[in-house]
Amino acid sequence: MAKAPHVLVVEDEEALAQLLKYNLEKEGYRVSVAMDGEEALVIADESNPDLVVLDWMLPKAPGIEVCRRLRARQETRNTPIVMLTARGEESDRVRGLDMGADDYITKPFAMGELLARLRAVMRRIRPGLADDKVTCGDIIIDRVAHRVKRGQREVHLGPTEFRILDHLMQHPGRVFSREQLLDAVWGSDVYVEARTVDVHIGRLRKALMVGEEHDPIRTVRSAGYALDIEAA
Repeated sequence: MAKAPHVLVVEDEEALAQLLKYNLEKEGYRVSVAMDGEEALVIADESNPDLVVLDWMLPKAPGIEVCRRLRARQETRNTPIVMLTARGEESDRVRGLDMGADDYITKPFAMGELLARLRAVMRRIRPGLADDKVTCGDIIIDRVAHRVKRGQREVHLGPTEFRILDHLMQHPGRVFSREQLLDAVWGSDVYVEARTVDVHIGRLRKALMVGEEHDPIRTVRSAGYALDIEAA
């Protein structure tokens, strides 16, 4: 049986570090925690993690320096790094990405969004380590078997509805315009009318909702659609 991916969480705020550890372990990851930049580099050197969740503001060595040094090492030069920070300025985001971070999420964040972003980075950088099953609330999507379940019930979807749901589940809570969904699901080089999205969302809703089940898809007037993880 393959080993679960190893995530190194580097966060000096103990409550948040433990919350991240708990949620990541619940997702099936093995987790190590470092409380400062120097400890992070020692753990990374010893264990070569599969993914690093790295806070920007750290004692002993700041996150941006840890990122730079991880990228300079042969063993960790391709390790996915997601930076966490309370700094929301555009220049800081650019600096973090320029230094080699793969993604960037600003505090405070929803745990569901962070977990989805981590899965997306793992799929993009190291597809062999990414989980082929994604869970949001009581909805489970299995990409390999091309199956969807809600609770104990099998959900039968057409290929387009499957791709829409997959995309929404990768970014729970995020609102996507019809144009963004068209690009993500149909591709930017295919002409499809925006109202086609509404038709497929309607079919997806109908398949996901049986009896008293609540609607996990939120319509945002004049903006688009989102998958609400609380409602899912």
